Amino acid sequence: MCKNIVEKANLDQPLLLYNRTKPRSIDLSNALGEGKTEVVDSIAEGTAKADIIFVILSNDQVVQEAVAEILKTDIKGKLVVESSTIHPETTESLAKSIVEKGGEFVAAPVFGPPALADAGQLIGVLAGPKQSVQRARPYFKGVISKAEIDMSDEPYGKALTLKLIGNTFILNMVEQLAEAHVLAEKSGLGTKHVHNFIESFFPGPYAAYSNRMLSGDYHQRDYPLFAVDLARKDAGHAMSLAKSAGTRMKNVEIADAHLVQVKAHTGELGDMAGIYGAVRMEAGLKYENK
Repeated sequence: MCKNIVEKANLDQPLLLYNRTKPRSIDLSNALGEGKTEVVDSIAEGTAKADIIFVILSNDQVVQEAVAEILKTDIKGKLVVESSTIHPETTESLAKSIVEKGGEFVAAPVFGPPALADAGQLIGVLAGPKQSVQRARPYFKGVISKAEIDMSDEPYGKALTLKLIGNTFILNMVEQLAEAHVLAEKSGLGTKHVHNFIESFFPGPYAAYSNRMLSGDYHQRDYPLFAVDLARKDAGHAMSLAKSAGTRMKNVEIADAHLVQVKAHTGELGDMAGIYGAVRMEAGLKYENK
C-alpha cells in the first residue's frame, strides 16, 4: 500500500512511515527511494505531522492501542482511515473516539493478498460520512486498489461486516480444496486430475491455493502467507456476528476446528493453507505431503 501511495498518489510531501519494529520502516523507506518517505519514531509524532493517517494492523487490540496513541495528539480536522480487519463493534468504538476529538474517520478494510497489494489491485470497502469517504477515495481506486465498494453514509461497522463475510469465502475455499485433494488421494483418483479441473473451471484464487497445497508450500514457508492466528481471528469474528444475528456459519466452524489443528502442529507460523495438512491427518496421512 505504501509503495502505491508513494508512486501514484501525487503527494506533495514525503509519506510518513511508522512500524512498531522500526527496522521494517527503515527498510521500506530505503526501498521506496530517497526523499519519498520519512520514518517517524512514534505514532504521536506521525499524527502531529500528518493530515491523513492510515492504520492497518493485525488485530483489534493492537489497533485500539494505536488509536489510543493517535488520540494523544490534537486530531481536529485530521482523517483516520482504518484498514485493519477487526470486529465491527471495535470499529464503531474507534470511530466514536476519533470523532469526539474533532477528527474524521473512515472504515476502509481491503480485500486481497500481499501480491495484489503490491500491484495496487486490492478492493477497498469504504464506509462513513460521504464527505470523509470522498477525502479518502483519492488513495484507493487507481492507487492501492482496482475497485471500491462505496458505503458512503452507511455505519462504519458495515464495512467490517462485509470484510469478515468476504474472508469466510476464502476460508471455505481452502477447506473445500483440502477435502477434495485428500479424497482424491485416498480414493486413488490422484490429486493432479482434481488440480487440472480446478485450473480449468476455477482459475484464480482456487487454482493458486490448490497449487500451494500440492507443491507443499503450505508447510515449507519460512513465514506464513496468511497466518493461522489471523485466520482464526477472522473466523472468530465471523462466527460471533452470526451468533448475534441468530444464525451459524457451520462451514467456518469446521474450518476453524482444522485451524486449531494447524496451530497445534506448526505453532504460530502455521499458514491457513495448512488446513490441507489437518484434513490429511484426519484421513490417516501425514500433515506434510511429499
